Amino acid sequence: KPSYSAKLSVGRVAVDSANDYSQSTNANNDLGLITVDLESSLDHLFNWNVKQLFVYLTAEYQTPENRVNEVVLWDKIIQRGSKANLMYRNMNSKYYFWDDGHGLRGNPNVTLKLYVNTIPNVGLLSFLTTTGSFTFSFPSTYTSRRG
Repeated sequence: KPSYSAKLSVGRVAVDSANDYSQSTNANNDLGLITVDLESSLDHLFNWNVKQLFVYLTAEYQTPENRVNEVVLWDKIIQRGSKANLMYRNMNSKYYFWDDGHGLRGNPNVTLKLYVNTIPNVGLLSFLTTTGSFTFSFPSTYTSRRG
């Protein structure tokens, strides 16, 4: 299996209590607000049998209610022939970082990881995990996204 590495870090880190309208309870849940720096070269993962890469960034953490939480924050499809060098600075997440309760505020152990699925022309899909990750903490107080 080929391997790859990623450099990950966060810039802005904040947490807000916001109404999650996707739930029927209209309850406030924690919403993580982060910016991410991501750097990884994936060109070497392409060969004659790799049609495209599906790359995604997750945040993994624990809460008292759930031992395992994994939230996809960003993804990208890279087709063969495209540049596969990722370099993002102060990137906002593509998807909302919701917790289904209040498990982000003050959480001291949130880990960012980058994953890659290689999509072949023929054969099995490969699942690769980066050799780099980044762990950060959310503040213990809520912030306001307004003004």
